[in-house]
Amino acid sequence: MTTGSTTKPASSSATSRENSYTFALSALTALFFMWGFITCLNDILVPHLKNVFQLNYTQSMLIQFCFFGAYFIASLPAGALVKKISYKWGIVGGLLICAIGCALFIPAATYRLYVLFLGALFVLASGITLLQVAANPYVTVLGPPDTAASRLTLTQAFNSLGTTLAPYFGALLILSATATVMAGATPEQVEAARVAEANAVKLPYMILAVAFFILAATFAALKLPRVDAAEDLEPRASSGSAWQYRHLVRGAVAIFLYVGAEVSVGSFLVNFLGQPDIAGLPEAAAAKYVTYFWGGAMIGRFIGAVAMRYVGDGKALAFNSVIAILLLLMTVFSGGHVAMWSILAIGLFNSIMFPTIFSLALHGLGRHTSQGSGILCLAIVGGAILPLMMGGFADTIGIHLAFLLPIICYIYIAYYGLMGHKPN
Repeated sequence: MTTGSTTKPASSSATSRENSYTFALSALTALFFMWGFITCLNDILVPHLKNVFQLNYTQSMLIQFCFFGAYFIASLPAGALVKKISYKWGIVGGLLICAIGCALFIPAATYRLYVLFLGALFVLASGITLLQVAANPYVTVLGPPDTAASRLTLTQAFNSLGTTLAPYFGALLILSATATVMAGATPEQVEAARVAEANAVKLPYMILAVAFFILAATFAALKLPRVDAAEDLEPRASSGSAWQYRHLVRGAVAIFLYVGAEVSVGSFLVNFLGQPDIAGLPEAAAAKYVTYFWGGAMIGRFIGAVAMRYVGDGKALAFNSVIAILLLLMTVFSGGHVAMWSILAIGLFNSIMFPTIFSLALHGLGRHTSQGSGILCLAIVGGAILPLMMGGFADTIGIHLAFLLPIICYIYIAYYGLMGHKPN
C-alpha cells in the first residue's frame, strides 16, 4: 500500500512536468520564428540601403556589423541578467527591446540618416541577443540532456521558417519600391525615388514592432515552468567559471566562424545573383531566390531533428561542413546557374550547424550554463566582423572570389565536429 501510494503521485508529477515542458516548447516556436524573420530581413536591407545611400559593399556591410556587433556588447550582461531574473523574464525583456528597435526605423526612414538606421538595428539586435541567451539554453534544459541537440534543432527549424519567409516579405514590401519608383532619370525623380525607398521600411518594421509587443505580453502572461540551469546534474561545475571548459571555448570559435560565414553568404546573395555572369536578376527577383537558401536551412533542420536521434551530433556537423566547403568551391570556380544553385544549396547544410555547435559547447556546464550561453552569444559577433571583411574583398577582388573567405570558416567547423567538441 505504501509503495502504491507514493509511486502514483510521482508518476503524475512526472507527467505534469512533461506536459508543461511540451507547452513551453510550443510557445517558444513563435519566438524562434520571429527572431529568424527579423534577422534574415537584414539580407534585404543590405541591398536596399546600399541603393538608398549609394554605398559600396564595405559600407553596406555596416548593417550587419552594427546588428551582430550588439551580440558582442550585450551577450555577457544578458547572461548575467537572465541568471538573475529567470529565462522567462529574460525572454519578455528581449521582446520589448526588439519592439523598440523596430519602432526606431520610423524616425530613421523619416530623416533618411544611415546612422539612425544603424542605431535602430543595434537596439533591435540587443533585444535579440537577450532572447538568444534566454531561449537557447531554456530549450536545452526542457527535457532529457541526450536529446538536447535534437530539441534545439527542432525549435531552430521554426527559426528557419521565419528566415525562409522574410526574403519574400522583404521583396514585396521593401525592394518592390525600387522596381516601381526608379523609372526616371531627372534629379527630381531620383530624389523622389530615394525618399520612397527610405519610406518603404516603415510599414514592415511597424508591423514587426506591434508583433513583438504582442509576443512580450503573451509571454508575460504565460505560466512557463521554472527551470534552473541543471545545477545539480554536474557536480564538477560547482566552482570556477564556464571559461574553464575548453570545448566551450572552441565552440565559441565555431559559433564565431559559422555565424560569420552564414551572414556573409546571405548578405551577398541578392547582389551575387544580380551579377551578369551568374543570373542577372533584378533585386526584387533575386530576393525571392534567397528564400531557397533559407528554405533549405528550414528543411534541413526538420530532417536533422529526426536524423540526429540516430547519428552522432559531431559526425553530422562535420559532414555538413564538408559539403558546404564543396559547394562554395563550385560557386567560386564556376558561373551561371551552377554557381547560383551551388550557393543557394549551402542553406540546406547550414541547417543543423548553429544548434548543434551550441548544444555541444554547453554540454556538461551545469550551473555555468547561462554564462556559457552568454559566451556563445558573444561569439555571434562573427556576423559583424566577417561580412565586413568579405565586403572589403568584394570591393577589391570582386564579389565572386570573395566567397573563398567562408571556406576557411567551414574547415574549422568540420574540425570541431570531429574532435574539437570533446571535453578535455
